[in-house]
Amino acid sequence: MNSISLCMIVRNEEAVIERCLQSVSDLVDEIVIVDTGSTDQTKMICSKYTEKLFDFEWVDDFAAARNYAFAQANCDYILWLDADDVVREEDQQRFQKLRQTLNTEIDAVSMIYHLAFDLDKHATSSLRRYRLVKREKGFKWIGAVHEYLAVNGNLYDSEIAICHMPLSHDADRNIRIYERMLDEKIDFTPRDLFYYANELVDHGQAEKAIEYYMQFLLTKNGWLEDNLRACHKLADCYHQLGKTEEAIGAVLHALTYTTPRPESCCRLGFSFMEKGDFQSAAYWYEQALANIDDPSAPFYNPSFSTWLPLLQLAVCYDRLGDTEKANKYNDRGLTFRPHDERLLANQRYFKELLKPKEV
Repeated sequence: MNSISLCMIVRNEEAVIERCLQSVSDLVDEIVIVDTGSTDQTKMICSKYTEKLFDFEWVDDFAAARNYAFAQANCDYILWLDADDVVREEDQQRFQKLRQTLNTEIDAVSMIYHLAFDLDKHATSSLRRYRLVKREKGFKWIGAVHEYLAVNGNLYDSEIAICHMPLSHDADRNIRIYERMLDEKIDFTPRDLFYYANELVDHGQAEKAIEYYMQFLLTKNGWLEDNLRACHKLADCYHQLGKTEEAIGAVLHALTYTTPRPESCCRLGFSFMEKGDFQSAAYWYEQALANIDDPSAPFYNPSFSTWLPLLQLAVCYDRLGDTEKANKYNDRGLTFRPHDERLLANQRYFKELLKPKEV
């Protein structure tokens, strides 16, 4: 069976690090912790799980820290996690099975990364990341911030999921790094342009974010999924600034990259709802249901092809006077979100409308 090193970089993670290590310590043969300057109890907690604790001077470069951590590993494969990640019990079992069956010809294994959850603890936003890599391949991390692991060779997509469950977040850290890069006149890659624009959005700078999303798209070197996300985020920025036509134009631009994605369809549906054109809105929401995203896609948000268009179709057909059709869509929505107050309120509303009239 292949041996596995867990490599992590940490800093002031006392609130979450033990939860993470408890969920994964039985799955690996070695744990490597690289601390970038903790001032809390993080290192003491980690010492209960490993003696391989290293200090690394923080230089505003995540890739540098991760590459240093990888260099300390000694096992056949390297697994990486963040301190606020958790491997749930069912995924621990999947991981153990993978260990026992993994073909040594495989160079890198991707896993699902759940980023957000609804009230029923179902994932509402997921993506894939390469989590387990063969050490002898010497794969490197790239990027000072929003870094990525550059892999190649024989790749395998697993069904193992990692859950991102943060309790807090340094909201200014990433934008500080990008702005230092700008001050030092460091050239931005297309990826940097995209992620800097995202940080600007998160900091309420919509107009400046538009500038960098446009720069990113004009490079024509962006990854397809990032191109689509940039279009949708552009639409949000324009909408925030009250520029409705520009917002619709940004969504339409997403259609130039590939077949209509459910999110694009839902956005177009909403634009027609705002105009009171419920027939056209219904058309686009029905397209969202028809153009279902592949659950194994790099980015996956099931909301745009399940309960959200169903909820909106219930509203559209109610406005169009087709109560029975509206009720059917609403009932379908409840199969995905049985506790959603909007859908439950609609259910009561339609039940009253469809109640047989007394003679």
